[in-house]
Amino acid sequence: MAQARLDAFQVIADPSRRHMLQLLSESSMTINSLAENFDMSRPAVSKHVKILHGAGFISIEDIGRERHCALKQEGFNKLQEWINYFDKFWVNKLKNLENILNQKTQ
Repeated sequence: MAQARLDAFQVIADPSRRHMLQLLSESSMTINSLAENFDMSRPAVSKHVKILHGAGFISIEDIGRERHCALKQEGFNKLQEWINYFDKFWVNKLKNLENILNQKTQ
Protein backbone atom coordinates (compact mmCIF):
# COMPACT_ATOMS: atom_id res chain seq x y z
CA MET A 1 0.00 0.00 0.00
CA ALA A 2 1.39 3.43 -0.97
CA GLN A 3 1.96 5.91 1.81
CA ALA A 4 0.15 9.24 1.43
CA ARG A 5 2.54 12.12 0.81
CA LEU A 6 2.64 14.59 3.66
CA ASP A 7 2.55 18.32 3.05
CA ALA A 8 5.49 20.46 4.17
CA PHE A 9 3.86 21.42 7.47
CA GLN A 10 3.05 17.83 8.37
CA VAL A 11 6.65 16.93 7.64
CA ILE A 12 8.13 19.57 9.94
CA ALA A 13 5.50 19.00 12.63
CA ASP A 14 7.58 16.14 13.99
CA PRO A 15 10.30 17.33 16.42
CA SER A 16 12.69 14.57 15.35
CA ARG A 17 12.47 15.61 11.70
CA ARG A 18 12.99 19.28 12.64
CA HIS A 19 16.08 18.25 14.62
CA MET A 20 17.35 16.26 11.64
CA LEU A 21 16.98 19.33 9.44
CA GLN A 22 18.90 21.40 11.97
CA LEU A 23 21.70 18.84 12.07
CA LEU A 24 21.83 18.76 8.28
CA SER A 25 22.04 22.56 8.17
CA GLU A 26 25.53 22.22 9.66
CA SER A 27 26.76 19.62 7.13
CA SER A 28 25.63 16.63 5.13
CA MET A 29 25.48 13.40 7.13
CA THR A 30 25.06 9.71 6.57
CA ILE A 31 21.91 8.09 7.86
CA ASN A 32 24.02 6.26 10.44
CA SER A 33 25.52 9.57 11.62
CA LEU A 34 22.05 11.05 11.93
CA ALA A 35 20.86 8.01 13.89
CA GLU A 36 23.59 8.55 16.49
CA ASN A 37 21.82 11.77 17.54
CA PHE A 38 18.51 10.10 18.37
CA ASP A 39 17.18 7.65 20.90
CA MET A 40 15.39 5.61 18.27
CA SER A 41 16.17 2.64 16.06
CA ARG A 42 18.02 2.97 12.77
CA PRO A 43 14.87 1.88 10.86
CA ALA A 44 12.89 4.65 12.62
CA VAL A 45 15.50 7.22 11.57
CA SER A 46 15.37 5.84 8.03
CA LYS A 47 11.59 6.30 7.98
CA HIS A 48 11.97 9.96 8.98
CA VAL A 49 14.69 10.42 6.35
CA LYS A 50 12.39 8.90 3.71
CA ILE A 51 9.63 11.38 4.67
CA LEU A 52 12.04 14.34 4.52
CA HIS A 53 13.33 13.14 1.15
CA GLY A 54 9.84 12.60 -0.27
CA ALA A 55 8.80 16.12 0.70
CA GLY A 56 11.86 17.69 -0.93
CA PHE A 57 13.63 18.81 2.25
CA ILE A 58 16.69 16.61 1.74
CA SER A 59 18.55 14.83 -1.02
CA ILE A 60 20.08 11.40 -0.60
CA GLU A 61 23.21 10.35 -2.46
CA ASP A 62 24.67 6.87 -2.36
CA ILE A 63 28.44 7.07 -1.92
CA GLY A 64 29.93 3.63 -1.63
CA ARG A 65 28.00 1.75 1.01
CA GLU A 66 26.74 4.89 2.74
CA ARG A 67 23.71 7.04 2.04
CA HIS A 68 24.52 10.73 2.50
CA CYS A 69 21.77 13.23 3.30
CA ALA A 70 21.94 16.96 2.55
CA LEU A 71 19.46 19.81 2.76
CA LYS A 72 17.51 20.61 -0.38
CA GLN A 73 15.64 23.84 -1.12
CA GLU A 74 12.37 22.43 -2.53
CA GLY A 75 10.57 21.67 0.73
CA PHE A 76 11.58 24.98 2.25
CA ASN A 77 10.26 26.84 -0.80
CA LYS A 78 6.78 25.46 -0.12
CA LEU A 79 6.94 26.76 3.44
CA GLN A 80 8.23 30.14 2.28
CA GLU A 81 5.43 30.53 -0.27
CA TRP A 82 2.85 29.96 2.45
CA ILE A 83 4.56 32.42 4.82
CA ASN A 84 4.92 35.01 2.03
CA TYR A 85 1.17 34.88 1.40
CA PHE A 86 0.45 35.86 5.00
CA ASP A 87 3.27 38.40 5.09
CA LYS A 88 1.60 40.15 2.17
CA PHE A 89 -1.80 39.86 3.88
CA TRP A 90 -0.55 41.53 7.07
CA VAL A 91 1.43 44.22 5.24
CA ASN A 92 -1.76 45.17 3.36
CA LYS A 93 -3.80 45.24 6.58
CA LEU A 94 -1.23 47.41 8.33
CA LYS A 95 -0.99 49.73 5.32
CA ASN A 96 -4.79 50.15 5.38
CA LEU A 97 -4.66 50.92 9.10
CA GLU A 98 -1.89 53.44 8.51
CA ASN A 99 -3.99 55.15 5.81
CA ILE A 100 -7.01 55.32 8.15
CA LEU A 101 -4.93 56.76 10.97
CA ASN A 102 -3.33 59.31 8.65
CA GLN A 103 -6.76 60.44 7.45
CA LYS A 104 -7.96 60.96 11.04
CA THR A 105 -4.92 63.09 11.96
CA GLN A 106 -5.33 65.41 8.99
